[in-house]
Amino acid sequence: MTGKIASIRRQRGVTLFGLMFWAIVIGITALVVMRVLPTVNEYYTIQRAVDKIAKEGGSTVSEIRYAFEKQKQIEYSISSISGKDLQITKENEQVVVSFAYDKEIELIAPVYLLIKYEGRSKK
Repeated sequence: MTGKIASIRRQRGVTLFGLMFWAIVIGITALVVMRVLPTVNEYYTIQRAVDKIAKEGGSTVSEIRYAFEKQKQIEYSISSISGKDLQITKENEQVVVSFAYDKEIELIAPVYLLIKYEGRSKK
């Protein structure tokens, strides 16, 4: 009988405070991930569009911007930038298209998360 009592005293469980703490931590993490994930998806969509346009878009700045606008109409998830926001240069006789934009995400009413995205076409 004393062995049973000793084993009961050694057992430990999760307290209500500990359970609430971890529920809050997991909840806040899930909220941030759910709000940030669509913006990351949009960034990768823009990056793919810019890579495609740099390879086959055109030779002039206006042609490249027009090609991006056409790609933007196909990819419905691009809403943060437009063709006029692209910086188009030439390096080693290759067209390089770069972009940069800020995305402000509301987490809870007075709390916002600012993410600065930037990218450029692959050479």
